[in-house]
Amino acid sequence: MSAILVVYATRNGSTREVAEAIGAVALAEGADIEVVPVHAVGAPVTGTDLVVLGAPIYSGRWHRDAHRFLKRHRRELAGVPVAVFALGPRRDEEEAWQRSWAQLHRALAKRSWLRPVSVGLFGGADPAGRGRATRRDLRDWSVIGAWTRNLLASALRIDPAHAPGPGAGRPSS
Repeated sequence: MSAILVVYATRNGSTREVAEAIGAVALAEGADIEVVPVHAVGAPVTGTDLVVLGAPIYSGRWHRDAHRFLKRHRRELAGVPVAVFALGPRRDEEEAWQRSWAQLHRALAKRSWLRPVSVGLFGGADPAGRGRATRRDLRDWSVIGAWTRNLLASALRIDPAHAPGPGAGRPSS
């Protein structure tokens, strides 16, 4: 059984929901899962087969707690496969998706030592109650599940029959 640590930074809970969904898919695929906020990770991350780090992009920047996690656990992460996801645009427009991909790539470039085994970008969601009658939510749960199954198949060799293909989110071309 593979041990997977899913860590997340969040402001309003949307990234936590995605991290929990990733954990649920991985658990259903037979992995041993722990899902925790990045600020609660005190112990070394060694001993896990995969670390999945997720954080939202706000105002053009990846959540600062994700950067702090990477800095704090840099030495340990050098020996563990790491996958990264972000919650990006809240408008379903090609320009917004491209901008979010660019922002995520800039954030990752600040950590040249980090070579993620997979990077996913999922749509964002507005927090509840911002004066709107309906909540905007671009998270596509089927895409998130497919990304997770593909990640497990490629990084851990778990049931490759479920792997839908590489990447997730809108293309980063």
